[in-house]
Order: sequence, then structure tokens, then C-alpha cells
Amino acid sequence: MNKVHVVLIILSLLLGNPIVAQEQAQNPIIHADVPDISIIRVGENYYMSSTTMHMSPGVPIMKSTDLVNWEIINYAYDTLGDENALELENGENAYGAGSWASSLRYHNETFYVSTFASTTGKTHIFKTNDIENGSWEEISFAPSFHDNTLFFDEDGKTYLIWGGGKLNIVELKEDLSGVKEGTERVIIENATKPIGSDYILHAEGSQIFKVNEKYYLFNIAWPRDGMRTVIIHRADKITGPYEGKLAFQDKGVAQGGLLDTPKGDWYAYLFRDYGAVGRIPYLVPVEWKYGWPILGKNGKVPETLDLPASEGLIPGIVASDDFNRNSGDRNLPLVWQWNHNPQPEFWTVEDREGYLRLTTDRVDSSFLDTRNTLTQRTIGPKSSAITKVDLSGMKDGDYAGLGLLQNNFGFVGAKMLNNKKHIIMVNGASEEPVEVESIPLNQEELYLKAVGDFQDRKDTAEFYFSLDGENWKAIGNELKMSYTLPHFMGYRFALFNYATKESGGHVDFDYFKIEAEKNN
Repeated sequence: MNKVHVVLIILSLLLGNPIVAQEQAQNPIIHADVPDISIIRVGENYYMSSTTMHMSPGVPIMKSTDLVNWEIINYAYDTLGDENALELENGENAYGAGSWASSLRYHNETFYVSTFASTTGKTHIFKTNDIENGSWEEISFAPSFHDNTLFFDEDGKTYLIWGGGKLNIVELKEDLSGVKEGTERVIIENATKPIGSDYILHAEGSQIFKVNEKYYLFNIAWPRDGMRTVIIHRADKITGPYEGKLAFQDKGVAQGGLLDTPKGDWYAYLFRDYGAVGRIPYLVPVEWKYGWPILGKNGKVPETLDLPASEGLIPGIVASDDFNRNSGDRNLPLVWQWNHNPQPEFWTVEDREGYLRLTTDRVDSSFLDTRNTLTQRTIGPKSSAITKVDLSGMKDGDYAGLGLLQNNFGFVGAKMLNNKKHIIMVNGASEEPVEVESIPLNQEELYLKAVGDFQDRKDTAEFYFSLDGENWKAIGNELKMSYTLPHFMGYRFALFNYATKESGGHVDFDYFKIEAEKNN
């Protein structure tokens, strides 16, 4: 609330007029895992890309008209490659890998997204003329430039800046198919210097911008015994020399860049590590002084913003799904992502109208090995997912249900052993997953619920089942969720089915309902 609002409220009270509360946006703008964000404005619309690593499709593209209410409108790719790790084949996986931080740009009426992947060993650039409905053309080349930021300069040259600690620049070929030979150089020898010499994370996460003929390079660093910190360097030329400063340090909100609104207001978009729910995005107002962007209100992250309020607890990046489709439509809403590359012939919404069918394609040993696991983000402060599943197509040795996916996972579901079904809860927070509870099941339909509590980083989950969809019973024990680097991702609600003895069994999910709750 600014001074003008305060004055108006005082005048309203003195005049005896009723006070009409003006809702404002609140930080975080999305209480869900949307890390490594890159945002651009094109006219009245804002577009944002983010990291989803091992998930497919990848590099989600989100749209907003107010910087607060976002929806997923596209992905840069369906699958990143066919390496064993991306396919969950031969004992390999891409957890915490796949594609990392992206850079979203608009140039000459074309949209571009650059990203990189150690899994493929390449830098990937995707482009389209229609960001909301179009397909993307891919250009890729070696090597994989870490945390690269793509920049189209006014002189017609195209650059990538990348690196950690020591930051580098290269000029790209005109068709973006690779690096122009002889153009690579170091632009900042020690980009971490503004926070000192004692740190646990050197400067990385580069994003570069040009404002009033000066170049501004944003990075994140993490001083030891401190918090994630924004560093900004500026220069008159993109190749330097650069001068740098510690630009922002509050609540660990860091890593991102700059944008302006049509009205001329400026914001920094950043994110915060927030436990098991993941890395959540914030907006921080920016003022310009002496040629530098000054972040925050009195150097702090404001709780509220002079922007429209959120339209609800459920952001447009998750949604319920009844799996009803028009004839011939086998597509899934964009809120869904598969854990690793999907196997299209083993899932369908067509074989049984109004249901998602997952069929096992091989024998696996655990939930984390399972392909065709369908996921959506959890959301804070507290969220739950409910599903109804038909188990009549299971084979002996099959497991199916509703999970919370991360390295320390948990799930509620059914297993079929010795041709008898049981309701089970598995807690995977210890070194070896533990089947905490097993209850005989004598019917083919089962209702399942998972509830995640992320309020104030409580990071606990509970699981429930019902035989009729009305009377719910808790099962198993509390899952202590934790954000682990092996997965590098917030927890996901997950629908799954896997075989331990024989492939070919299937289960049918009737619906997926996601709900959110306010803070207590």
C-alpha cells in the first residue's frame, strides 16, 4: 500500500464513507515450482519460460496480461532427445538434468528460447513466429553453454553469454547454427567479486538486458553464511569492460532479470528456494538511480505489489482433468508433463471414453523407474489431489496409484500380488522405500488422495483412500518431503502404473482433481 492509498483511506474515514478494499497482488506471484524464469513483454502481453529438466514436454511457455495471473500456452519441445537417460532406459535417468535455465527473446517478429543440457551435450535454440499456437523449430549445437543468455543486439549481431564465476561471450552465426569462430572471449574474470571471496555458489544464471544504451548483466551468487544474492554488472559495450555491485539481498530471493510495463513501471523477476514445493517466483519493484536499477522497497521484497490480485488459489499452471475428450482427440492439457520421455503407445484417453489408461510396457523395480508417469506441480501453501482409478486390468505384480514424486517420494495406491489386490501406502523418504501399510481390497474401483502441506516449509504429506468417494481413511504414515538435488525439482502429484512381474496390465483413471487451501 502506498502513501496515496493511505491518504484516501483516512479521508474516507473522516467523511464517513465505507472503505472498499482494493486487492493487490501478493508475493510470491506463484506458489509453485517455476524456477529459472525468463520473462519478456510484447505489446500488452507478457511471456515467461522456465525450467522443467527431466519432464516432457519441456521448457514451458506461460502467458500473462498483468504479470500475476499466468497460464501455460505452449512448450518449446515435446522431447529433448532419445538418450537412454531421457528414456529411462538401461538403468539411466535424467533426474535433475535434461534442459536447464532458458532465455526467452523476441526479435524481428520471431520468438526464441535458448537452453542447454548436459544430458545431450548441446546448446538448444528453439524459434517460432506464433508463441501461443505454433510449433517450434529447433537449432542445436555443441557444446552445452551453461546458464546461457541469448541477446540480439541492435547492430545485427547475436550473442550468448554463459558461465559460472568466469563469464564468457560468443557471437553466433547468422543462422544461429553455431559459434562464429574466433569470437569467444572472457568478459568478466571474476563475476562473484562483488560479494567477496567466501561463497558457496559463484556467480551464474546470467541474463543480460540493454536499457538506455547500457548493458546490464544479472547474476546470482551465494556468500557463505549468507543468502542467495543478486549481482548486477553494467557496461557501455556488450563485450565490456563491466563494473559490478551487490544489487539485492533479502529472503534469498534472487536470479532473474528486468522487465518494464506498458505504463513505464519496472520490475525485477526473481525466484526463491522454498523447500519441498520448489523454487517459487517473485516480483520486486525497480527504480532507476544514477544509471543503476535499484531493486525492492527499501531494499526488501514487498509482500504486496501495485498489480492486479491473483484470480484464485489455483494458478493457471495446474488444473483438474476429467479426461473427457472429443472424438479423435488424444491430447492432454498443457498443465500435464510426463516424467521423462513418454511412450505414446502405452497411454491413451481414447480406448475408454472419459478415462486415462496407463498400460505397463516393461518390468520395473520401483516408482522412480516408471515411465509414463503423468505429473502436475504441487502448489502452496497447501494442496491436495484426488483421483478415482479402475484396477480391473491389473496383472500380478502390478502397482498403481497416486504419488508425490521426488527422490524422497511417497504414494498411495494398489498392488496386486498372488492375484489379490491390496491398498498400500509406500514411504520413500528413507534409503529404501518402505511399504508402511497394506489393506486387503475386494473391489475394482478405488479413490485416492494425497495432501501436501508446504506452509512455512512444513513440507509434510498425508495419504488417504476411500471405497465410495465419500468416506476417507488415512493410510500409512506422514511423508517428510524434502527438496533434493538429485531431482532438483519441487514435488509433483503423479499418476502411475508399473509392473514388477509381467508387462501389459493397465489401469484407468477416471479423473484428477486438484485443490488448494489458504494459510491458516
